[in-house]
Order: sequence, then C-alpha cells, then structure tokens
Amino acid sequence: MHCLKQFLLPLLSVSLLLKSVASTYPLSTSCSSSEKYSDGDSFSNNLNQLIFVLATGSPSLGFGLGSIGQDPNKVNGLALCRGDVPSSECKRCIHTADAYVRRLCPFEREAIIWFDQCLLRYSDTEFFGEIDHKHKLYLQNTQNVTIPQLRFQAKVVELMYSLKTKAYLSPLLFATGMMEIGSEKLYGLAQCSRDLSGGDCKRCLEVGIDKMAGYRVGKRGGRFLGGSCNVRYELYSFFDSDDIPQYSQE
Repeated sequence: MHCLKQFLLPLLSVSLLLKSVASTYPLSTSCSSSEKYSDGDSFSNNLNQLIFVLATGSPSLGFGLGSIGQDPNKVNGLALCRGDVPSSECKRCIHTADAYVRRLCPFEREAIIWFDQCLLRYSDTEFFGEIDHKHKLYLQNTQNVTIPQLRFQAKVVELMYSLKTKAYLSPLLFATGMMEIGSEKLYGLAQCSRDLSGGDCKRCLEVGIDKMAGYRVGKRGGRFLGGSCNVRYELYSFFDSDDIPQYSQE
C-alpha cells in the first residue's frame, strides 16, 4: 500500500513573496513509495547519476527527462523550469530541489518537489508522456480582492483559458499574459511538462484552471501545481518577460 506524505509551507502574504525566498524554499513536496532504497545501493547510484544528467542538460532547454539503470532499480526522472527562468537560475533550482527532496523524502523511490522556478520528479515507475493525476496542490493568496468577487473570478478564468490555448499550441508549452481589470492588472501563467502532447497539455491545464478557479473565489492570487502542468494568477507581475501579451476585457 502506498503511503503519501505532503509537506506544505504556510502561505505567505504578498509582501513576503520575495524572489529570494521563493527560489530558496519548496512550495511543497510529495513522497509516495511502497519501499525505500538504501544509501549506496543500485537505485541510489542510478538516482545520483540521473540528477547529475538532469542538472547538466536541462538548464539550457528549461526541461529534461531521462532514465538510468535496469528494472527493478531503474530511475526515471524529469526536471522542468519555469519558461522565463534563465539557465543559470534553472540549474541552481534543480540542485536546490535535489537537496531538499533528499531531506524531505529520505530514501523514497518516488518523489516530486515544487519550487517557484522549477519542478523535480523521479520514480521507479516510468511516467513520461502521461498526465499525472496523483500529484495535485492548490495554493492561494491570503488576501481578498476589493472588486466584486464573481466578476473578478470570471476575468481570472477568461485570462487563464486564453493562456491555456496559447500554451498548448506553443512548442515550449508555456504562456504568460496580462489583463487590465479597472485599475488593477491581472497576470497569469500556464505551463505543461514538455513530455506531454499538445492535446494532453490542453486537458491538464483545463483541469488545473477549473479546480483553481473553483477552490475559493475572490482571492488576489492562486495557483495549481501538478506533476504535468501548472497555472497561476496574481495581481502583480511574478514572471520575467520583455513582451507580456495583453488580453482584452471584452
């Protein structure tokens, strides 16, 4: 029987969401495994090699996956960095994720860890090319909007569905955008792991957007984190982009 453990940091207020904090501490970690590996055994050695390969090869592309070893000690892994993160930050995030996941999921043969700038996942079971329905997490800003909540939520869904379409049609499966709502600016991001097809990316994002939007209405920010895709909105710019697409309010 699989045991599932989750470690979730308390939500921080907007004023505390500094980039240095966000890039240093994990948003959440999930460990699920029916058995553990031992230090120095075949699985451990394969995991070390795979993390090295991912940390070396992924930063230039923002994404990497691979498998090392033979069953039953084969390790399958994936690293995904946020689409606007430079390669140096991507590499640093993957190394930080590795250090944290070893500490929070000691000797687990399956684990996933989310940071603001990257995701790291590994398992003794191959998962490439499939939507991950097991690992899901919803986070929200603690503050409420000052405009009518239902109107705001409708605009969140409108923006995020526009970004969903842009993301699943993009080679990078990544999209950002902004929409003005009165005096406020609403920023959004949608991203899928690049082992998914465009169709699966679309389906994954739709589930994430619908779940996130229906979780609690009227919050100034929120996000859905999955093993295959993630979406986020905020009333402040949280990503780096020289050319942020602006979407109509109509």
